[in-house]
Amino acid sequence: MKFIVLHLLVVIAVLLVPQAQARNAHSKRLTGVPNDDPTFFGNELNFWKKLETGWDLTRGATNGSITLPMANNGPIVIQPNATALVIIDMQNFFLHESLGGDPKGRALVPTTISLIHAFRNAGMPVLWTFWGVTDYDIINMPPSLLLGFSSDGTSTTTFGSEMGTVVVPKSNQSIAATGSTPGPNITIDAGRKLTRGSWNAQPWGDLLTEQLEGVANGTDFYFNKNRLSGMWGPSTPMQIWLQDNSMTTLFFGGVNIDQCVLGTLLDSFYKAYDVILLDDISATTSPASATQMVDFNVELDGWRANSTDILPALKNAAKAQ
Repeated sequence: MKFIVLHLLVVIAVLLVPQAQARNAHSKRLTGVPNDDPTFFGNELNFWKKLETGWDLTRGATNGSITLPMANNGPIVIQPNATALVIIDMQNFFLHESLGGDPKGRALVPTTISLIHAFRNAGMPVLWTFWGVTDYDIINMPPSLLLGFSSDGTSTTTFGSEMGTVVVPKSNQSIAATGSTPGPNITIDAGRKLTRGSWNAQPWGDLLTEQLEGVANGTDFYFNKNRLSGMWGPSTPMQIWLQDNSMTTLFFGGVNIDQCVLGTLLDSFYKAYDVILLDDISATTSPASATQMVDFNVELDGWRANSTDILPALKNAAKAQ
């Protein structure tokens, strides 16, 4: 009998020791950072360092780093080898006037191109993530998304539907042909709605030239997406590229700021990337309150800036290379 009681006490002790150890372990502050330095946020592999003013986002790779002013909670110190500019949905479908595109989005293009050149010159890649669906994508889309992109509330005008033709000046295909546009006109097949390779899914205006030249030169990379976010779900083509190239810090611009731009930014934030929204290369067709909501929430997750805030520092970095 004594042996049985003793055996039970030993078993109970063995069971309780790991629980006590676990309680002790979780009573400590687990930061993953050596010496529990309170200026470090994250772990040894992925961390920010709080500076006297602003934040170091380089994860310790400070060689060649660039300091960029931010409107609030800045400046930030970035590592160019781990930073990219992400351009979202600046496509004919959303911008071309023949397809009812938004003039506010078209107005962003000159500033966007200036920023693209600045990022390239400073040694940072430009990532284009645009709608470009396949038949397989359409089959696997939820009904709500199909309805959201229907032109007339029927399933015959959603993704993959034929959009007909548009007439544009031969000399400038980024505008609609009118009685006052010079030279001969041409008729273009707009293609199936937001499908890969279609004219309506191409970058609008001079952005097409920028994208083609950038990809050819190896400074830019193009990723099709099949949801509002270019970073949704377990993985996307852009996310695979970001992981393969050890990217950590992403700047965002495009249309619409409260839909595809915000969706991509938030999914990037959820997946532990640093996120910075560029206000003056982002726009939307939604009411002003939608942009105000985005502005407020982005500053809780990352930073906001204008191109005018960061261009001088990017140009200086390019000269120093």
